[in-house]
Amino acid sequence: MKDIRIGFIGLGARGYGLLTQVVLPQKEQVAAVCDVYDDRAENGAKAVQDAGQKAPAVYLDYHDVIRDKNVNTIIIATGWDSHVEIALEAMYAGKAVAMEVGGAYELDHCFALVEAYEKTHTPFMFLENCCFGRRELMVLNMVQKGLLGEVVHCAGGYQHDLRYEISFGKENRHYRLDNYLNRNCENYPTHDLGPIAKILNINHGNRMLTLSSTASKAAGLRDYIHNHKSEDEALKNRTFAQGDIVTTVIRCARGESIVLTLDTTLPRYYTRNFTVRGTRGMYEEVTDSVFLDRKEDAAHDFDWRKTCAGNAVQYEKEYDHPIWKKYIEEGVRGGHDGMDWLEFEIFFQRLRDGGPMPVDVYDAASWMAVTTLSERSIAGGGSVVHIPDFTGGKWHLE
Repeated sequence: MKDIRIGFIGLGARGYGLLTQVVLPQKEQVAAVCDVYDDRAENGAKAVQDAGQKAPAVYLDYHDVIRDKNVNTIIIATGWDSHVEIALEAMYAGKAVAMEVGGAYELDHCFALVEAYEKTHTPFMFLENCCFGRRELMVLNMVQKGLLGEVVHCAGGYQHDLRYEISFGKENRHYRLDNYLNRNCENYPTHDLGPIAKILNINHGNRMLTLSSTASKAAGLRDYIHNHKSEDEALKNRTFAQGDIVTTVIRCARGESIVLTLDTTLPRYYTRNFTVRGTRGMYEEVTDSVFLDRKEDAAHDFDWRKTCAGNAVQYEKEYDHPIWKKYIEEGVRGGHDGMDWLEFEIFFQRLRDGGPMPVDVYDAASWMAVTTLSERSIAGGGSVVHIPDFTGGKWHLE
């Protein structure tokens, strides 16, 4: 595809940020913008013109964007519940798709994405930006070079205080509120599952077999609303379904284990808790530390804070991923410490050269499925749930 003409659907905080900080600065043509709220759609159109492009078509209905013959690429940054339906319609219309992250509401949605891709071979990329994080790619490089030995266990999560965003969801027209009122699940699994899946070669010689999820009680949002939004009588008296802490344990075909933690409704600092444990060492994101199986590290295992905490920076020169070495030389840009820029730069590059997407439809299906499967597991008291093979057996051929 030489002439990329984008239809940008979803212009809330996330979508507008991607449009203005990444897509337009990369000089890509935006032919149409769309949001169900007319003020957001008009703001998106203004941003396109402010970037020096001609006025895009403005739509309030995503069907109109997909029908627009001047659009050949769809970027989806809407609320979680509409991602899949928009992606399916776009793929069957022969339009390339970049779809933002979020968990699946139904397992059938995951199978439908795979089926649409296999029938149409329409380019599809799942926009999991954390797969392009500097530390995530550095650790991937370290693993591939054997520094950590054989990987045995990984952990990660989405640990981010979202109490304000959720509690004021009605005022901010944000989709998370309804999810926390009505669902109890690992609702945002992909931020660290994505990088972990790449390290463990999920769908490429390995796959996730089963999961079991448990949820704590839901107390954080109720307490926050009573203390910070007490005038909202309707919300103050609602019962939230979503547990404050959700822990999901995944077992893989090659024997590795993965622990994911969702922690968004209690006071805390932000972390994705990215952790990789191997037979010869480990990396831990919270302390940004590398601990290796060598005499100098073993001698300080009890006072590791003095010797290891923050030492990952010492490994950058040798183990920074080539993608990031080049990126730093050129200048880091865009949001989320540069991850957003990288994922879109690669997406557009692959559209032009016809190469495979680095985060494909099989990744999307298997990672998104964790949400609906965790919901089943929690409802069953932490029961073990089997994770489907969305590759149809192709995973073990690589």
